[in-house]
Amino acid sequence: MESMANPKNVDGMARFGIRPKTRVLGIPIPETRKLAKQIGKNHELSRRLWDSKIHEARILAGYIAEPEKITEKQFEKWIKGFDSWDVVDQVCSACLDKTNFVYKKIFELAKRKEEFVKRTAFTLICCLTMHDKEMPDTKFLKFFLIIKKASTDERNFVKKAVNWALRQIGKRNKNLNKEAIKLAREIQKIESKSARWIAHDAIRELTSENVQKRINKRKNNR
Repeated sequence: MESMANPKNVDGMARFGIRPKTRVLGIPIPETRKLAKQIGKNHELSRRLWDSKIHEARILAGYIAEPEKITEKQFEKWIKGFDSWDVVDQVCSACLDKTNFVYKKIFELAKRKEEFVKRTAFTLICCLTMHDKEMPDTKFLKFFLIIKKASTDERNFVKKAVNWALRQIGKRNKNLNKEAIKLAREIQKIESKSARWIAHDAIRELTSENVQKRINKRKNNR
């Protein structure tokens, strides 16, 4: 990874809000994914990469980790080390959403104060909407309370994840689309700039012709 470093990319990453406290090498995500494919799953190596405190190495750690071997202790260690939105999103999507305790952790993390830890809760919801095809609507509906509660959080990386979670649930199927729009209209009435933005953006997308067509097509293909 040292040999793949590209200092010119570091400034570009910063412009996209990627300013971690860890060391940044400037390696593009596609290159990191390519490296992960060459390595294959290797849980011990993933732990060592995480401990390196190098930004891209931590993303790579998520790619090659074995979810079934991740303990709650390791889960906590990793999320406490989150210091950038891209690490949160990549590691959650690659492995943390596949742990067997992820559902309960979402509710726990949604109560936490740290910006990137709280973002993790809602990013994990997004990941479940895309990766867990068997999860029933009833479980997704239980996320609505924490989504509504977190909608007043003005911090950029939290409110964007809350908005993302609401939109992703609403795009899963017709029933959840209807319920997500209903929730968005409730959030829209909250006296909060963040809540109004989340609601407006979610309603705009979830009621759009493109989303409605995709949902109906998915329903007809069942």
